[in-house]
Amino acid sequence: MKKYLLLSIVLFFISATFAQQHDSQTYVVYFRDKGENMKDRNDPSFYLSAKAVERRLRQKISFDQSDLPVNQMYVQKIAESGAKIRTLSRWFNLAVVEATKNDKAAFSTFPFIASVQVLAQGNVISGCAKPFSVPEKIEPHVGKMHKKSDSDIYDYGLAYNQIYQINGQFLHNQGYSGNGMTIAVIDAGFNSADIMPCFDSLRANNQILGTRDFVLPGNNVYGLDMNAHGTSVLSTMGAYENGQMVGTAPKADYWLLRSEDAGSEKIIEEYYWVSAAEYADSIGADLINSSLGYTTFNDSTTNHTYADMDGNTTIVTKGADKAAEKGILVVNSAGNSGGGGWWYIGAPADGDSVFSIGAVDADGIRAGFSSVGPTSDGRIKPTVAAQGQGTAVYSPWGLGNSSGTSFSSPITCGMTACFWQSQPSLNNMQVIEAIKATASQANQPDSLLGWGIPNYQAAFTSLSVHSQAVDKALIAYPNPVDDKLTLGFPVSIHGNYSIDIVNLQGKVVFSQTGIAVSLLSLQLDNLGNFLSGIYLVKVVTESTTYSARIVKI
Repeated sequence: MKKYLLLSIVLFFISATFAQQHDSQTYVVYFRDKGENMKDRNDPSFYLSAKAVERRLRQKISFDQSDLPVNQMYVQKIAESGAKIRTLSRWFNLAVVEATKNDKAAFSTFPFIASVQVLAQGNVISGCAKPFSVPEKIEPHVGKMHKKSDSDIYDYGLAYNQIYQINGQFLHNQGYSGNGMTIAVIDAGFNSADIMPCFDSLRANNQILGTRDFVLPGNNVYGLDMNAHGTSVLSTMGAYENGQMVGTAPKADYWLLRSEDAGSEKIIEEYYWVSAAEYADSIGADLINSSLGYTTFNDSTTNHTYADMDGNTTIVTKGADKAAEKGILVVNSAGNSGGGGWWYIGAPADGDSVFSIGAVDADGIRAGFSSVGPTSDGRIKPTVAAQGQGTAVYSPWGLGNSSGTSFSSPITCGMTACFWQSQPSLNNMQVIEAIKATASQANQPDSLLGWGIPNYQAAFTSLSVHSQAVDKALIAYPNPVDDKLTLGFPVSIHGNYSIDIVNLQGKVVFSQTGIAVSLLSLQLDNLGNFLSGIYLVKVVTESTTYSARIVKI
């Protein structure tokens, strides 16, 4: 009797759990505001790292309400109603939750909620893994490695062609290998990247700054059960094995962020992507590489259409453009649908501020699978193209060749980081424009390869005169400052100069002009009436601009 009773109880709970899962839906909850208690919290150091603040100051980007986090009291109230919080977005002030109809009825009446929209039916967490889509299968390399050129500092091995095709070796030989640049890699998993020899240099020099999983928070992104797509993507930038394979940015720093659930294709992954991009912003990433794209899903009711590829419709594209608005250079694969079916680029490659990358083969001919443009509103896409057919990559199973815009994108991203390192005065959009202007089809861009194959030597040369005269280091002390600030120059300045101090909202709060004769330092008084916070000091002379970040206490 007890056995039957126990069985009945177990069956009851299984039935109840099944019914609850069947009844569950995924909702997007939009909040009315960030909360009364957030209005006066305008110190960005609460939410942004020092490097993130410096990026914004350098590019004259204001701190605003979208930088404030989602109000945690609001989130807690929703969780107490029974809903499961899947992810949050501070940029769009929303929460994505999984809830039953009863849960939804409970939290929908809260006064701080502006609206609730159904995102998808059922549970959003998938338990199985799937390989990334064809043609991105890794094939063992068969054949001869290229030999190192006598003038190159690296022996590129199998990566020789994909570096030389874009004249990337020129930047490396000039000393630009990504040092000081931070790249956030948003992908599906980084299986074994923590133990692979090709990343020994990254680990030895602490260039992997951290990891985070936005699909299953707290998960190990390096796990053997993780997808290895991100591992191969990372290798095209960060691998460093002389004579075997060297990536495009072997000296850059990396954050490894998982937003893609490789076991399914669900629209919630776009929201995970946005959360990852927001995190990349907060930790100070200069660039994002995203070898991901979204068009259709397991649940066909959530599918996008070509009309949605207008740069303003999908949440992932809005998120990518928002990241660009925050000063990040977003590099994204165009997609692998050019051979038929969908044909066109996916989201977020359709974003007007997204650097969208198509694929060519070793000879510079467009790969047949590379997705094409234009966007549905008529803009040229992809932006440029790099080698994505027969690309050299590492996987947990060794060095080989693979194909896909998933690899042309990070090749471009890594080399763009090196280029930006060489041109620190440029903002993210200026970097993209400089690369477009010197690419192989700059005079006749089209919707197959955009502006063509980048030429990083030409881009560098076209700006080299300009780059020698801007953004020199300015010594500012004491820092933090209370009242008096001394500015020191690396060399004597002469002639007319101007000084501006700008706050995070982009407002000039102090301005002064003068004429210098062999001036090495000067003192500014009466800063005591400034509000506490972070400021950018800029000194512009007839030939050079000097800048420094200061903290007012």
